[in-house]
Amino acid sequence: MSSHFSLIFVFLFSFVTSTRASAEIPYFLDRHCPITTTTYSGDSTFFTNLKTLFSSLSSRNTSYSTGFQSATVGQAPNKVSGLFLCRGDLSPEVCHHLAVFAINDTIFKRRCPDTSEATFYYEECMLRYSHKNILSTLIYDGVYILNNPKNISYNQNQLHRFRVLLSSRMNQAAIEAADSSRKLNIFETELNPVQTLYGILQCTPDLTRQDCLSCLQSCNNRLPLYSSGGRYMYPSCNARYELYPFFNESAIATLPPASAPSRSPPSILTPSPRPEARKSFVTIIAVVVPISVLFLLFVVVFSFRPKRKRTIHETEPLAGDGDDIKTAGSLQLDFRAIEAATDKFSESNKLGQGGFGQVYKGTFPNRVQVAVKRLSKTSGQGEREFENEVIVVAKLQHRNLVKLLGFCLEGEEKILVYEFVANKSLDYFLFDSKMQSKLDWARRHKIIGGVARGILYLHQDSRLTIIHRDLKAGNILLDVDMNPKVADFGMARIFGMDQTEANTKRVVGTYGYMSPEYAMYGHFSMKSDVYSFGVLVLEIISGMKNSSLYQMDGSISNLVTYTWRLWSNGSPLELVDPSFGDNYQKNVITRCIHIALLCVQENVEDRPTMSAILQMLTTSSISLDVPKQPGFYFRGTDEQKGEVGTSMDAICSVDDASITSVAPR
Repeated sequence: MSSHFSLIFVFLFSFVTSTRASAEIPYFLDRHCPITTTTYSGDSTFFTNLKTLFSSLSSRNTSYSTGFQSATVGQAPNKVSGLFLCRGDLSPEVCHHLAVFAINDTIFKRRCPDTSEATFYYEECMLRYSHKNILSTLIYDGVYILNNPKNISYNQNQLHRFRVLLSSRMNQAAIEAADSSRKLNIFETELNPVQTLYGILQCTPDLTRQDCLSCLQSCNNRLPLYSSGGRYMYPSCNARYELYPFFNESAIATLPPASAPSRSPPSILTPSPRPEARKSFVTIIAVVVPISVLFLLFVVVFSFRPKRKRTIHETEPLAGDGDDIKTAGSLQLDFRAIEAATDKFSESNKLGQGGFGQVYKGTFPNRVQVAVKRLSKTSGQGEREFENEVIVVAKLQHRNLVKLLGFCLEGEEKILVYEFVANKSLDYFLFDSKMQSKLDWARRHKIIGGVARGILYLHQDSRLTIIHRDLKAGNILLDVDMNPKVADFGMARIFGMDQTEANTKRVVGTYGYMSPEYAMYGHFSMKSDVYSFGVLVLEIISGMKNSSLYQMDGSISNLVTYTWRLWSNGSPLELVDPSFGDNYQKNVITRCIHIALLCVQENVEDRPTMSAILQMLTTSSISLDVPKQPGFYFRGTDEQKGEVGTSMDAICSVDDASITSVAPR
């Protein structure tokens, strides 16, 4: 076995044998892999030092009495520093378990593969390592934000009083945390007889008082003041509040009591629901041990025989994992409230027309703005896509995915309520000559990276493996800072744990973005999304639609073919959007074109994974394969006279509308 497999085996064994009755499986939230970081190889001194660091942080002899541990191993340039921070209300035994699990999970999932610096956020802990000295250092890079989707229904006076109380209580807690030896404060403050405000603020204990206070104040300044909960996490500190007890309340007894707020709390109309019961030891054993055993069997068996892909033949079930729409029942909203928020779905609030209905802007009484997707009552496929979108999106939390805030299913009404994204969709800017200049190359490069992170989360880092199947410029929304958010999961499919591809008789998606194997035969996989991503990158660079036709040397081309001919002629920069002027780095944009061509290769095996793509985008030292002729290649007149190939232009439509079947009617 390789050194990576050996390390995984060690930590799997350590994890299973160290499980305690009080422990639980941590839920992965997010990661930060800095784009400027270097990489290491599996036989490098740095990797050896990293293994030693992980062993130190997860050792049975390591004390987690304060919930924090740090270590440094080796000498520059192969020195590695690391730390682990456990949520302040948890016992040392649970913290040790979480440390072992996080390290094992980091290695097994390859969340930041071969990078020399990374931060990993879990529900109840944080793991960091770096080739730099990160100990006793305040760091703001790599923020994670998560707001409770349940907003508070207050009138204006109540909302103002709540904001004042929340801000005052969180700032007081920040001071108390900075003054404590553990750099921790846990509090609960009664709002009225039926509601209580709960919060945790915590720094890594190696920070100075001033650095801790500065970090927590920065968190507090960015927390939402309209939601029923929220958290803001930096590598050096984190702050969270909720209207339900999300921590072990007995931990408060070990901390200095918080002083009572000076202002009277607002009147709360309805109590907030309590969270689900925590997972027990039986659940741990039932889930972790079989997974560990199966993984070890996978390593042993597949180390001695060729890998074979499992293909699933089916007729398109709803979601594939047995979930029911009731799973997301806590997000269900009242139709009358949505109707009022959109002014009865007035034309003045209409944002656009989607494939399965109309989208409206809505504003709730607490001034929260939303995007309301109302499915057409005449859509024969609307209900399936509606249920699929609720089930899929309700489970996703990532800064580059649009957030589902709620849904409504009353009679014939099927409505999805999303966070409002201020700057519309990417195609609104890319393909409008007046708007293109608002997206310079720096912003477009950032958008490419953000979309890659969002799709990687769907493929690898979420609790599910999800294939989007309709990745295109129209489904990339841009927030107020032009950060991309992947949207529209009505076509998405969930894969099983050991599933790599599937077949369908019902092809869905958009012509021009579809991979050849999917459009022609109904075969789809993560590599189908990779093909779509490659097309999207070419559109972002050029400002041109792939579905349009272009002339070059007397031949008609789509954008993929046009790019390939420019690349083959040694003039790829002719593809670049003229609106950039000279404000771009030629080597960076050429590399992006190169990566896009690798994504649109005809052979599925020749396309990189999203994990590899993100590494290529963020690490210039990684060498790239030589691209071959892409899929959906338009052959020119001279080419058709030569060697006969598989021309796919016969099925490539110039229409960019979404489709649901390629079979003849």
